[in-house]
Amino acid sequence: MDTTASPDDLRAFGTRVLDTLGVPTADAELVADSLVVAEQWGHRSHGMLRLPWYVQRLRTGRIEAVTRIEVLNDTGALVSIDGHSGVGQVVTARAMDLAVERAKEHGIGAVGVRNSNHFGTAAYFTRRAAAAGCAAILTTNGSPAMAPWGGIDKAVGANPWSLATPDGQGDAAVLDIANTGVARGKIYAAAEQGEPIPEGWALDGVGHPTTDPAAALDGGVVLPMAGHKGYAISFMMDVFSGVLTGSSFGLDVGGPWQPDAHSGAGHLAIAIDIAAFQPPEAFGERMTQLIDQVKGVRRAPGAGEIRYPGELENRTAAAGGGIHLPTKTRHDLEALAADCGVPLVL
Repeated sequence: MDTTASPDDLRAFGTRVLDTLGVPTADAELVADSLVVAEQWGHRSHGMLRLPWYVQRLRTGRIEAVTRIEVLNDTGALVSIDGHSGVGQVVTARAMDLAVERAKEHGIGAVGVRNSNHFGTAAYFTRRAAAAGCAAILTTNGSPAMAPWGGIDKAVGANPWSLATPDGQGDAAVLDIANTGVARGKIYAAAEQGEPIPEGWALDGVGHPTTDPAAALDGGVVLPMAGHKGYAISFMMDVFSGVLTGSSFGLDVGGPWQPDAHSGAGHLAIAIDIAAFQPPEAFGERMTQLIDQVKGVRRAPGAGEIRYPGELENRTAAAGGGIHLPTKTRHDLEALAADCGVPLVL
């Protein structure tokens, strides 16, 4: 049976757990908030189920508890940094904030990141830039999840990416997608809940379609979105995130669920100052016009409300309420609480 928990209680719990592992409190708060916000958006696959994964990697040293960022090259508008296997959320937040800072100086800022870790949801960071009056792009690579088009062996990551701008409604318009038909975390979430996955999500280890999440995760592959197009986009995200930045790429990137694998994840954070193109108020009015046009079309029979990208998450987060934890996630957090000596309030 699922359990309902307070977002504030989960933030406090996540922060205290990470504190016990030597993560500075401000950094621990950032990570915990990123997981809780994912839950509030309705993206359980990127929420609290990932906290035990991060804890295991902190214990093996694959995530450095104290994040040390080294600037490798600085041309003004473009900066290259090394995250030295620090906490992925911390590295990425600093990279995106730096991109915004440089965008305010030069109109555009780009920060290439090497040697980072898994950072949770990409939208968490592009929304930061949108709130600062920028249009933002964030790419990352990840461990192999899908086969190249026509193959059955994992060689390409899901390699998600996000675009975000202010929406003219006081929030953000946001795209945040993996290039697989579904984020691999959703398959982990299905496995934790003991539920089958829909057809078309994955193949098993010998290349047959499967609805068994265990078969998909154990030697199987996640299928790309839009067939060969999803594979091609994911390949190019690895180029921009890993090859270009000097980070790991392809088969050399480790996943967050692997306790003792070097991550080597690379990211590219880009921020564009909207004011360099037009007054922000004019941009907001133009966004409102675009949104009104999209929402004003005739609906297909049986279709519900038409929404713009990011609107559902905006509403879900604004609605508040408790967070529903599946039984498996609750048990994992209880075990983590006992192990770390941190009380879990649900």
